[in-house]
Amino acid sequence: MVNKLNIVLNKLLGLYTAGRTLHQTARLLLGLILLGVLSLAFSLMALPMYAFLPRTHSKRIGRKLIARLFRLYLRLLVLIGACRFDLTELDALRAGPAMIIAPNHPSLLDAVMILSRLPNAACIMKADIVNNVFFGAGARLAAYIRNTPLRTMVQLAVADLRQGSHLLLFPEGTRTMRFPVGPIQGTTGLIAKHAGVPVQTVFIETDSGFLGKGWSLLWTPKMPITYRIRLGKRFDPPSHTAHFASELEQYFQSALAHAQLPEFPVSAPPD
Repeated sequence: MVNKLNIVLNKLLGLYTAGRTLHQTARLLLGLILLGVLSLAFSLMALPMYAFLPRTHSKRIGRKLIARLFRLYLRLLVLIGACRFDLTELDALRAGPAMIIAPNHPSLLDAVMILSRLPNAACIMKADIVNNVFFGAGARLAAYIRNTPLRTMVQLAVADLRQGSHLLLFPEGTRTMRFPVGPIQGTTGLIAKHAGVPVQTVFIETDSGFLGKGWSLLWTPKMPITYRIRLGKRFDPPSHTAHFASELEQYFQSALAHAQLPEFPVSAPPD
């Protein structure tokens, strides 16, 4: 009798686990489809706007529209039960002066979260993203900046900051590759020095390795995934860029030592 009961319970547990995994996979696919559909629709709208609007107008309109699009997308992720977000601390930066927004980079969703709250922010992006059919037209409309060539990137970033914009720049240069933060590049200090603007550090915490460095889209994360963003120290414009990169890395290492973050590079979630 006991053995039969154990068999039944194991079967029920197996069915429950399979059903939960299927549900989470469906939410994952739905979230990715929503991002693709919204991005493509925005790109189609951005093309004529980029062609006919003056650059000063198209940049301002493009950044505001992207902020609204990303905010809508994050709300949809919450609605389908895929994610939970706590991004309210970013609102304190919205009316602030020109500055570099410098977060750690655990996930591909990081830029989406930050830009959803900062409608006057430029973003430094990889060149292949700017050329992407889903994101390229919108990125050009908002005058986002390619990360290559380096000299041009620095010049465009400095010019944008001098016009009063925020600049989203991940100091690691890529997604985090070691816990709690990867090596900090000198680009952040270089741009801040030439533009004469402060560097506002931002800490992104999450309980999942979803879309982190090494994550496979074949893996299904446990949902809902939680994300929390909090503000760190605001550094004055540096005078020595090499020293500043070291100082910034030490600060991130200390501030994130006990943060809620996965191990990097990330690995497959447990079954």
